[in-house]
Amino acid sequence: MEQLGTNNMNITFPDGSIREFSSGVTGMEIAESISKSLAKASIAIRINGKLSDLLEPINTDASIKIITRKDDEALELIRHDCAHVMAQAVQKLFPETQVTIGPNIEDGFFYDFARTEPFSTEDIEAIEKEMRLIIKRGEAFKAEIWERDKAITYFKDKGETYKAELIEDLPDNEDIKVYSQGDWLDLCRGPHMPTTGHIGTGFKLLKIAGAYWRGDSSKEMLTRIYGTAWRDDKELKAYLMQLEEAEKRDHRKLGTEMALFHFQQEAQGSVFWHPRGFIIYNQMEAYLRRRLKSSGYNEIKTPQLIDNKLWEASGHWGKYRENMFVVPDVIPNTDDNSSIISEHAFDKLMALKPMNCPAHVQIFKQGTKSYRDLPVRFAEFGCCHRNEPHGALHGLMRLRQFTQDDAHIFCHEDQITNESVAFCDLLKTIYSDLGFNDVAVSLSLRPEMRVGDDDLWDKAEKDLRDALKQTGLKFKEDIGEGAFYGPKIDYKIRDAIGRIWQCGTLQLDFNLPERLDASYIGKDGNKHRPVLLHHAILGSLERFIGVMLESYAGKLPLWITPVQCVVATITSSADKYAQQVYQALKDSGIRAELDIRNEKINYKVREHSHTKVPVMFVVGEREAKDSTVAIRRLGSKDQNIESFESAIETLAEQCKPPY
Repeated sequence: MEQLGTNNMNITFPDGSIREFSSGVTGMEIAESISKSLAKASIAIRINGKLSDLLEPINTDASIKIITRKDDEALELIRHDCAHVMAQAVQKLFPETQVTIGPNIEDGFFYDFARTEPFSTEDIEAIEKEMRLIIKRGEAFKAEIWERDKAITYFKDKGETYKAELIEDLPDNEDIKVYSQGDWLDLCRGPHMPTTGHIGTGFKLLKIAGAYWRGDSSKEMLTRIYGTAWRDDKELKAYLMQLEEAEKRDHRKLGTEMALFHFQQEAQGSVFWHPRGFIIYNQMEAYLRRRLKSSGYNEIKTPQLIDNKLWEASGHWGKYRENMFVVPDVIPNTDDNSSIISEHAFDKLMALKPMNCPAHVQIFKQGTKSYRDLPVRFAEFGCCHRNEPHGALHGLMRLRQFTQDDAHIFCHEDQITNESVAFCDLLKTIYSDLGFNDVAVSLSLRPEMRVGDDDLWDKAEKDLRDALKQTGLKFKEDIGEGAFYGPKIDYKIRDAIGRIWQCGTLQLDFNLPERLDASYIGKDGNKHRPVLLHHAILGSLERFIGVMLESYAGKLPLWITPVQCVVATITSSADKYAQQVYQALKDSGIRAELDIRNEKINYKVREHSHTKVPVMFVVGEREAKDSTVAIRRLGSKDQNIESFESAIETLAEQCKPPY
């Protein structure tokens, strides 16, 4: 390559090719130098991994990637820009409204507004109409860097006190970046697409909600408007149909219809399991227990309430205390017989465990461990408590009390790959058994803020990468997304209507064994630190049950279903025969119920279909005479007649759990 001029630099493209450009070149100019069609399709650029505006000047050698609407990053940009356009539309229609914070989120965006009057449905329709006009005008997004005092004064003069507060709280060394679109502007770090016209028409405003300023319940209540945005109308339509289907499948609604569980104000964030629901819970736990036992795990049980000294040693007290339920350890005054305890009569604090890891290390530390003992595999169905905000609670999906299918593997470095491969295989089998075969896998690599030297990280990342390659799983690598103590593998499942759920994880940890002084005796007779592999397969039993209910629309696999068969009579003259069939079902290990109420059979069928009973044995005088049953399956209008012995034998086989 020729010697570069003083004002020239090298630009490296995704395919590894290198071209020379003048210093200060923009992404748009680079795109134009390649083709007019690329320039027209371009919406942003990655410069050394950082997403930037197309007009951002590049002044040093850099690796770049031109972003178009086909790229994954496009949705993030479309949604971000849509939030800005929504805020512009709101202030055009309602000038007295203050705009506060408006990020893009998964599947959409929102913006919080300060306004004395609530927005109505008609207001939302008007805002969306105004947004379409702004987008149609194709106003350019332009970035400027302002002086801090100028920015504060500008927003205060406009009556935008929330924006002024945000600027005042920014670090002194941070640029104050302002983006304008037409004659409207907003405080924003960016990046943005070239114009509002690049957003397109694939968006819709969805709902209004309340939200506290900065998420603090002691601060003002704001009005939040949610929206969704996609690359085109086709994607938008598919998403709206998914929302409609998801509403029908809402696990909270199904939980009530199927008499599985309920929630109430006196125990926010905790679930009341009803008998049928607890059957599902127990079936899931029993299945996992069998899988883990056959894979060499020893089940343990650790305390709920643990002294804060252990949480301080593990590092959770400093990083996680606000999410922990803290309990004073009260020491009564024994000088008298008074039963009254002063609020100051304690000298230490306890906390309900938010996770199980430190307690598992304590069990590992009991007695001396040799390298011959490794790997040591512990599993626990650990009840955990996390002080989630009230507004974040959502049925089984987000709880304050939940059960983790938590496990930890203590091993030496040479065992990391083999143990990781075994875990990946176990997780794949379990997900398949539960009906989830579409699984996305990612390897999350070292973040900027981390512990341990780079050599250790190199080895850890290589071990997990090698393990994934050995399993044959397709995976992507997420740079900077690892935990501060080590890399991790994350698993996301796709449900029946296309939604993605983050569930399983395998995390490699060199940090906690050091902090909690865990060790084993190596071949050399000296103490060594074990490597700790944290993992969960379902994550939370409650949440995974919620995911399954919604994915299956309540029609769970037979082996999990709380009531596998109902014997229902057509006429009271068949009651005695129905009881005989019912008893035979129970004797075969089938979870059955008997319905001999004086109701019409069509009523009974509708009722049991509503509660998602998968199989009904309908019997009348003819069936009693012939020792048969009429079999009706959920979702089918057909029925077939079989001898009750044959029908029960077939059903018993179908009801067996996968392992």
